[in-house]
Amino acid sequence: VQLQASGGGLVQPGGSLRLSCKASGSIRRIGGMAWYRRAPGNERELVAARTSGGGTRYVDSVKDRFTISMDNAKNTVYLRMNSLKPEDTAVYYCNADISSGTSVAYYNYWGQGTQVTVSS
Repeated sequence: VQLQASGGGLVQPGGSLRLSCKASGSIRRIGGMAWYRRAPGNERELVAARTSGGGTRYVDSVKDRFTISMDNAKNTVYLRMNSLKPEDTAVYYCNADISSGTSVAYYNYWGQGTQVTVSS
């Protein structure tokens, strides 16, 4: 199982980006998926999470600006980021709980990071 993140880049303050994270491999079922970020000098923080049942939660600093969603048919989770601020600059990582093959056990996987830079 692999998670492949994409969609990062350089954007001006107030702009938008959409991050994608596609899970591939012998996937049986995907549980929760989430996006984390790590800014230089900071600890990694949970930005947004989505349960398998569709429930979502966000860190306070991105509420009403970011939206996490999932396309189950494509095994892909998205993070739509609007009204971006310089303090959103970070490497963003996707994370997922996935059961694969014939196993019913869920394991936690990380994607590679994608850089988001918000600057004029």
